[in-house]
Order: sequence, then C-alpha cells, then structure tokens
Amino acid sequence: MQLRKDAQWSLVTPTSMGVRITPAAGQPVQAADQFALHVTSAETNVGSIPSHLGQPVKVLTNFVEGSPIAQIIKANLASRHMAYEGPDVPQGGAWGYRHQFNIADSGYGNRGARVWNDRAGEVGRTLDAKDFDLDRIFGSEGVKIVHMSGLIASLSPQTCQFCLEIARTAKKYGTAVSFDLNYRASFWEGREAELRAAFTEIAELCTVLVGNEEDFQLALGLQGPEAGGKGLAGKIDGFKAMIERAHERFSGVEYFTTTLREVVNTNEHMWGAIVWNDGTFHVAEPRPIGVLDRIGGGDATVGGILHGLLRGWDAEKCMQFGWASGALATTFLTDYAVPADEDQIWAIWNGNARIKR
Repeated sequence: MQLRKDAQWSLVTPTSMGVRITPAAGQPVQAADQFALHVTSAETNVGSIPSHLGQPVKVLTNFVEGSPIAQIIKANLASRHMAYEGPDVPQGGAWGYRHQFNIADSGYGNRGARVWNDRAGEVGRTLDAKDFDLDRIFGSEGVKIVHMSGLIASLSPQTCQFCLEIARTAKKYGTAVSFDLNYRASFWEGREAELRAAFTEIAELCTVLVGNEEDFQLALGLQGPEAGGKGLAGKIDGFKAMIERAHERFSGVEYFTTTLREVVNTNEHMWGAIVWNDGTFHVAEPRPIGVLDRIGGGDATVGGILHGLLRGWDAEKCMQFGWASGALATTFLTDYAVPADEDQIWAIWNGNARIKR
C-alpha cells in the first residue's frame, strides 16, 4: 500500500459529533437516576487508536455555535490528540440545531445493551464540502488515509455529497480512501437508488473497504450468500465468498476487512477478525474476550488496522493489531479506546493480562 510521504496528516475523518448518555453501574436506562455523558462518533472512535499512538489525526465536522455540548466535544477531541476543523453553525433558536444524543446502557450478564438514538435537529446533517478547503487539506497539507463511514454518508443528501467530494478530492491528491459501509436500513429508507450509486462510487475509489456480507449485499448490491450464516464459521465462509465477488467488482480495493462477534453473554463475547489482501485471507479465529461495554469495538478494530497500515506493517500484523484494538475498546465505558501504547494492545493479542509494574 503506497501512502503519501509528504503528508501533514496520517488520518483525516469526516464525522457528525455527538454525545452518549449512559446509566451508571450497568443499569438499564428506564431504572437509572445517575448517568455519565461522553463524546462519541463512529469515525472518531476509529481515529482514537492512531491518535493516541502518535499519529496526527484531523476531524472534519461542524458545531452548534455557543453550545456547551460543542465546548465539551472540542475539549474532548483536543484531549484525544485530534485536530478539528469546521464551521460553528448558528443554533437557530431553541428548536434549531443540536448535537446528536445516543442514550445507551451497557447491559449486564444476560441482559443485553440497548441503544436509543435521538438525532432530531442533528447539526451534522448540514455538513457541506463548501465549508472546507478540501484542496488545501488534501493538496498542500496532505493526507495519508481518509476514513469515512456509511453512517455519515447516509445521514442526509447533503452529507452524501460531502463524502463523495471528499473521496474524489482524496483520490486526486493520492490519499488512500478507507470506507466502512455501515449499512443502516432506517437511514436508507426511500433513498435506496441515491445511496447505492454514491456508495458504489466511493467503493470504486477505495483502498480499504470494511463491512460484513450483509453490508456488501445491501449497500453495494452484490450477490452473495444469504446474510447471517449460522455460527461464526458460517460468517467466515460467507465473508470469504462475498469478498471474492467484491474484489471482481472493486478491483482497486487492496484490503477488505470485517469483525466477527458471537455474544455468549453481555460481558463475554467470542471475538474475531478477517483481513483480505492480495488474494490471501488473514483470520483471527474467534476467542473469548471480557466485555465491559461493547459499543465501539468494531470501530477500534478498523482503527488498529489503519494504524498498522500507517506503520507499514504487513496484512497479518495489521489484522492482529486490529483484533486486539477492538478487544481493548470493549474494556472502556467510552465508545472509543485510549491505548497507553502499542505494547498494551500487543499484550491483549498475546493473551497477557498480567499486571505491568
């Protein structure tokens, strides 16, 4: 994988920032009276791995002007070693714009986690390429990898065009494009033709493409095995069969990847990962991990893989580091992981949970 040598930014990611509200002590939302609030977005969950490991990361987003939630978000991104760029949008009164709220408990034992998305008036739906100097960011500053997800690309017709312009500009200036398909039926309702065309164009520009067999079928229209094969072995076989077809259609993609998860109970999962590169599948066979909070594990896996690519590692090593980064994220109550160093992540891959003094 060839990356720009003269780039100021290792990773750039467009996103719509929000906050998550989580009950304390693993309680369900309807029974809780104490809540923690933390900053979240799928794309910055990805960026949190490389940013904490010394890679320069920039976030392209927007904020509600004068909002205390926006102040929390800006402070949080700075604390995670992420630069940010984007306009402050006037609220437009009490019924105007705001940052999204995700109300989510962590679950416990045999009670699964539940998420309630509250996104009415989300300011991120107004993200627009004209608010960013993309030629400066990708041209004179330079970017090694831009990572996007289907969540932001399908948020609104405007954000769809925003992501298309980013992918086109990135490709023009030699930036590798990473795209997590992240198909969501509720986002696609009534917009199937528009989003299918946009996702297909982005995939054609990609170097790294992330998704399971269902994502490839529903977002890109590829024919494949029935979505959701029985057991993890079925998912591995299904993903492999799908990728063979996806590579025929999207021959410019150098890396295809997905995560594998089977829930034993809320606090114990079987966790695996697959990376395809140059005709070879690299598989982390599912093994048990302890889970404090499951949200963000898949994002951190992608972040670990991208960090490995930025470091120039081979596909097998990237897959291992991605698997362990995802496992690390499930030990945090935040949606993103905060790795102390690479050694902490490699210790998870090696199954070493001994105390380090």
